[in-house]
Order: sequence, then structure tokens, then C-alpha cells
Amino acid sequence: MFFQQIYDRSLAQASYFIGCQKAGIAIVIDAKRDVDTYLEIAEQNNMKITHVTETHIHADFLSGTRELAAITGSEVLLSDEGGREWQYEFTHTGLRNGNVITVGNLTLEVIHTPGHTPESISFLLTDKPASLMPVMLFTGDFVFVGDIGRPDLLEKAAGMIGTQEAGALQMFDSIRKFIALPDYLQVWPGHGAGSACGKALGSVASTTVGYEKIRNWALQCENDQTGFVKYLLEDQPEPPRYFAMMKHLNKVDRPLLTEVPTQKKLSGDEVKAAMSKGIKLIDARSKADFAAGFIPDSINIQGNNAFATWMGWFVDYQESFILVGSDEQIEDLTRKLMRIGLDNVVGYISDVDSVGIELQKADIIGIDEFKTYLNRDDIQVVDLRSSTEYKAGHIDGVPQIFIGTLPQNLDKISKSKTIIVHCQSGDRATIGYSLLKKFGFKNVKNYAGSMNEWLKLGNSVVGVEELELA
Repeated sequence: MFFQQIYDRSLAQASYFIGCQKAGIAIVIDAKRDVDTYLEIAEQNNMKITHVTETHIHADFLSGTRELAAITGSEVLLSDEGGREWQYEFTHTGLRNGNVITVGNLTLEVIHTPGHTPESISFLLTDKPASLMPVMLFTGDFVFVGDIGRPDLLEKAAGMIGTQEAGALQMFDSIRKFIALPDYLQVWPGHGAGSACGKALGSVASTTVGYEKIRNWALQCENDQTGFVKYLLEDQPEPPRYFAMMKHLNKVDRPLLTEVPTQKKLSGDEVKAAMSKGIKLIDARSKADFAAGFIPDSINIQGNNAFATWMGWFVDYQESFILVGSDEQIEDLTRKLMRIGLDNVVGYISDVDSVGIELQKADIIGIDEFKTYLNRDDIQVVDLRSSTEYKAGHIDGVPQIFIGTLPQNLDKISKSKTIIVHCQSGDRATIGYSLLKKFGFKNVKNYAGSMNEWLKLGNSVVGVEELELA
């Protein structure tokens, strides 16, 4: 057997290339959309991809299953579980609980494991030349290292009211199937730490059934359904705004993109003309470079591992946009955007000075100056972190507006006061600073050290315990 995990750090997403070396054929599970990665693996190992499949209709990335099938001619095998509302709307071979996929000497048994979504399935792999006993379980968003998939995304992200409690109960039943599996079985999940598909995912690439029985909270609640449902649904991170679109695009028949696009480098005049029409300028440089000089009205979303997630919060799928990034960076940015289906890139520039627009500098303040602004009537300090982070500990008297929802909450920001933003490490604060400047707020300051610096220097916070006592 040939086996390789492909891990996309930008979305904390894992896909799998599994092949029978004797037959020279392979299957790919949960492919990302820039599928040249799998084609290279196949070529390097003298294999032909003959099957493509996925564990469920994904919400956090745009699946490359159909792109890969279009290039290779592979058979597309997808879940037909979950009822009529949860069926893929394009041609595929349907899979149901107990079905077996054969890839040379390998077999993958389908196990229906609903909870995260009604149609979710897992794959139990047996390498028959080595043993008649199964060796691996591919769980998708069912079981992670140290956590399980969240059932609230359909309701919170896709607006399907009333589904989260039903999903939690389904997950409780699915966990019983997992517990019944052999302890030695390797578990290969669909996500790792940093994914919004759970709240406490481990950073280790894989685990075993036996280890999860010891360390995974969900497997300790076998006789407490009520406690299981309560804990599973509480304090989940805010689902990115683009999740609803991913659910839709992964379900329907959509246009395919089988190659990584090459972006056009724009002239200064082209950039100015585009911005005059309202086209967004996304500055993917570091926050330090942005602060030193940025084009007015641009939004600073750094091109790091969180780039795609934040782009999905602030860019609509119908609108075009321009990127600011180095020549060496642009392909990586394009791939990250592909993976969530943001394809409307007009082009890019690598030098902000070349546009011919007078640059602005960000107003960055340190902790000593920040302290002088607290508890003043003419100052509004805003914590841009998530609700969970805020509850765990925040600066007394400072309200919270989650950065992802800032554009929808501008009415809560005063234009007559000086605004100071902070987050945990400063990355979200620079997004918030650039957004507020774009939306016309004149007096904005960025406490770039944010909570990491505040806590490191021994300053006090109000936490969940204090909130409950208040």
C-alpha cells in the first residue's frame, strides 16, 4: 500500500492519497481544489488515480473532487446518505453504509457517521495483502484528534434553523460506532488545529481509536447524552461567513477550475481606475509593511495561513478585487483563494509606491499610551477577538465586536471619538484598523501588542469567573 497525507496549513485541512502499488492505481479522499499536488504524487509513484471521494459536503473549503475527476477520468463516489436534502446535485456513484470501494488489493468500507452533517461518512481501510483486519479509518469531520466535528454549522453558517440539536444527537449515536472499533485502528481526520470545524482540535496529524478513548472528551460521555449535547454546542468558534457559499458550491453542479490561474500584474493607472469603480484592494503584505505605508482604502489581510479564512469573511463571491503582494507570493495567494472559490482576482501589484497615490501610515500605539486611553469618555476601545476568547479574559470595561462581523456593526462605533482596536496578537487588529479607515473613521489607533503583550506584562483581566460573579 502507498499512503500520503496532504495537509493544507492555510485551512488546517487534510486530504489523502492511497494507492495499491501492485495494481498501480489510487484513490484520493477529500481533495483540495488545486489538484496538481495529487497529479504530481501519482506521476512520481507511477500510479493512476482511478477513484475520488469525500467524507461529506464540505463547508470550509471548495472540494477538488470534480476537478480531479475531470482531469483523470476517475470515478466519483459520494455519500447518498442523509435524506433528499443532503444529496449531491451532479453525477456520481452513490455510497451508503456498508458499501465497499475496491482499489486493487485495498478495500474501503463506508460507515455512515452523521452528526457534523447528516450525510457524513467515514472510510474503514483494509490492506488485504498485509491483513484481513482493517488498519485505518478516515473520519473527515467526524472524529478529530482530541475533539469531534461540530453540528451547529448548518444552523449558524447556512441558516438551517433547528439542525444543531438534531445533529448533536446524531453525533452521540455515531460516537458509539467509533467506540466499538478496535483500539489499534489508526484514525486520520479531515482537519487539525486551527480549523473552525471544531473547538479543540489537536495539532498531531493522526491518532488511534484507543488513544481517543483515553483523551477525547466526547468519548467520555457515553452514558450522558444531555451533557454531551450541551458541551458540544457551547462555545464553538464563530463560523466564517463564506461557509454557507462553500456548502452550496460543493453540492451543486458548478464551473470547474482545473489549473492554477496566472495573475496579471497591473499598472498604477489600472489600479486607480479599478478602485474608482469600487473594486477592493487587498493588501496581503505583513502588518509591519502595511503600517509603514499603505494605499488609502486598502484592506490589510496578511498572506499567512489565515489569509483565506479572513478573505472569506470580507470579500463577497460576486465582487472582484486586486491583490498587493510580492511576485514570489502571488501564486501562494492564488492557491489559497482557489481553495475557497474566490476566483474574481483582477490582478495584482507588488509595489505600493508604483500606483502614484500618496500613501498613509498606520497609527500604531504601545502599551503605555494605550493605558492612558482606558476609561475615557472621548475614547472607544474595541476588542476584536472571538466571544470565547473574550469570555476567557478581557480588559475591564472594554466591549467586544468580533472582527468578522465588524462591517455589520459599524453603527456601534462612534465617529466622534478616537477608536482604539486590539485583538490577541495584533493580526486581527490590523484588519480592523484598515477596515475602519476604509469605512471613513478618521481617528483610529491600533494597539498592536494586543492581549499577548497586555498579559505578558502582568496586567489584569476580567475572566469568565468574574463575569459570573458580577
